[in-house]
Amino acid sequence: MSELISEEVPAALAGERLDRIVALIGDISRSDATKTVKAGGVTVDGTTAPSGKVRLGAGQIVTVDPAMFPTTELPGPDPSVEFGVIHEDDDVIVVDKPPGLVVHPGAGNDSGTLANGLLARFPELEHVGDRMRPGIVHRLDAGSSGLLVVARTNESVDRLIEQFADHSATRVYDAMVWGVPDAPHGIIDAPLGRSRSDPLRMAVVADGRPSRTDYQVVGKYSSPAVVSRLECRLETGRTHQIRVHLSSINHPLLGDPTYGQRRPNLGLKRPFLHAAELQFRHPATGERVTFHSPLAPDLQAWLDKAEV
Repeated sequence: MSELISEEVPAALAGERLDRIVALIGDISRSDATKTVKAGGVTVDGTTAPSGKVRLGAGQIVTVDPAMFPTTELPGPDPSVEFGVIHEDDDVIVVDKPPGLVVHPGAGNDSGTLANGLLARFPELEHVGDRMRPGIVHRLDAGSSGLLVVARTNESVDRLIEQFADHSATRVYDAMVWGVPDAPHGIIDAPLGRSRSDPLRMAVVADGRPSRTDYQVVGKYSSPAVVSRLECRLETGRTHQIRVHLSSINHPLLGDPTYGQRRPNLGLKRPFLHAAELQFRHPATGERVTFHSPLAPDLQAWLDKAEV
């Protein structure tokens, strides 16, 4: 079972070829995007696209059927993939993802993903949800660490996806940023979409999707630089949301190679961002459940050396 992916072409991609847009929104290679179009797996404004060479305008609706992606080998079990499990029952698995681990196969990442590791530990996931993303209902960037809930039944897939869609599932992140925000508590309410200068990046854009991040300053440090520790709550869950929002107020994440404004990494090998808390209604019982993850070891080691 694969859910259709529908996206409105943003101004940043106006004039681009359909195959490039499909590659971006489907997280697949350009050649696979071309094959998907040829196989009839893409519609533009409700009409099946005959070619990937057509150039699109802003506002057009592109719908992609992942089931029509080229027959990329389905992820198989890989017991060498390491990840933590902090809770499991008959309906859900709560994973503690280490940094550097890609969540599921995509462009340039065909193996060694969390999906492969999940299939090794929980073989029944092969038949849960999208077969390329077994049981997976939301994502973390490869460079981020922390909590991720995985559905163990198809009923759980539907109920969890609904909660992430209506934002009733809540996520809290531990972040370290450059400088000290003017307000100790604030809400960044700024729409996000593809960057006009680089469509591979996200940016604050007027015609983007509504996006809100609630932050609270919970610590300030003077060495190795003036930085602040924030608790960030996602009110929406857009791609790279926290990273882009914090950079937009000139307080980018430490260690962020994409949105860090070319500042030094201060010894970090990835963005200082950890999914520390996850709360949702249990798909079987309806009970509100909360899970916590301590700061990842590499970030904790950095924090231990920081001076107030």
